[in-house]
Amino acid sequence: MINMKYRSILGMCIAAVIIAFCFSPQFRAIYGLPPHMRIIEGEKSSFTVNFPLTLSISPDYEQSIKVQLPLSNYSLSRPVFLETLKVGKSIVQFRFLGLVPIRTVQVDVVPSLKLIPGGHSIGVVLHSRGVIVVGISPIVTGNEGEVSPAKDAGIHIGDVILSINGIAVQSDNQVAEVIDSSGKEESELDICLKRGEEQMNIKLKPVLCDDTKRYRIGLFVRDSVAGVGTLTFYDPDSHAYGALGHIITDSDTNQPIDCEQGKIVSATVSGIQQGMRGQPGEKIGVFIEEDKLLGNIQKNTKFGIYGKMNHALPNELYSEAIPVASMNQVQIGDAEILTVVDGQKIERFHIEIQKINLQESPEGKGLVIKVTDPSLLEKTGGIVQGMSGSPIIQNGKIVGAVTHVFVHDPTKGYGCFVDWMLMEVGAVPKNENKVARKLFTFSSSFFCRRFEGA
Repeated sequence: MINMKYRSILGMCIAAVIIAFCFSPQFRAIYGLPPHMRIIEGEKSSFTVNFPLTLSISPDYEQSIKVQLPLSNYSLSRPVFLETLKVGKSIVQFRFLGLVPIRTVQVDVVPSLKLIPGGHSIGVVLHSRGVIVVGISPIVTGNEGEVSPAKDAGIHIGDVILSINGIAVQSDNQVAEVIDSSGKEESELDICLKRGEEQMNIKLKPVLCDDTKRYRIGLFVRDSVAGVGTLTFYDPDSHAYGALGHIITDSDTNQPIDCEQGKIVSATVSGIQQGMRGQPGEKIGVFIEEDKLLGNIQKNTKFGIYGKMNHALPNELYSEAIPVASMNQVQIGDAEILTVVDGQKIERFHIEIQKINLQESPEGKGLVIKVTDPSLLEKTGGIVQGMSGSPIIQNGKIVGAVTHVFVHDPTKGYGCFVDWMLMEVGAVPKNENKVARKLFTFSSSFFCRRFEGA
């Protein structure tokens, strides 16, 4: 009876210890690790393992990493290093007192990769799949006054018109011609449009506009966007590139552009509108030799644009390719960015990485950075629009790209990890874990033309 009582008390004490440990800083630090990590071959990743936690490698998988322990195994807090052995996958297990599983982390060792850093100012022209509805334009008619056939039929701003009467549309002028032609024939329009992920068909009749003497349906549409951004990296072997670090969205609707085709060209920075509190600054850029393409645009993703370069694009500051580093290698402290603030000259500027948000799945806002370089602060006031995509380099490795500026403090901003950009360019496999992913968009210094063609 006494033994049962002592066992009960002992069990409650152990349970209390475990519960208390779950609220301890060392538990929160380990549980804050993403369950899926990548380490580039040749790197080392370190953890601080505090008593009563232990770390081990699961024997159920082929060993691609090994654990390096400090000489003394009896300290309450000790650094533990994971060293890569070969490309592959391993499972790291954290246990309470070496018995109770607390956290499991899958570690993928991916091949090492070297890239030419960017920093180049590039002009971007992106054509959407179909045309984007960016506004409603009431039509003046003699009999009915102002009418809005498209609005009345249920077409919304942000919709993408894919085809009219079975004809795929690719430009605003083409849309205007098809509508006017159908109006003259007094025929109904069958419009196929995309709203989000849904496609639908809407039928309506165009009306004759008294002002233009053409048949219209009362919409503003746009078929392309253009602007200036920054190249992040270039692969000299595959000629693949990544730029911007964020998705391109339409400036009026804030909807992502579904890329049909696009191109990048050389650009020069002719001026800077300085950033200030509450008002982001901007690079004022000009395209150079727009007919001479640097490369194409194959994808417009949440982590930038990607495609192939037509020819090598050297960087005077880095004559040879340099390694990339996974997010596990990024450290709080000094780093640099490469960007253009005058003409086409790439310059390096000092920044400080102030916060690192380790992420399991592709997300923005992985890094919080602060501009510390006096010359950049004097020229731009900090991070400005058009600087998106500027590579972040730390310890001689590409670790990420600038993506966003803090509106309330232009000296600070966000950066994305290069890990996610390498996924988009196809250099490393995508994360297979099924998790909810939040779309992060950033409106950069893209300027767009508005057409009243419909």
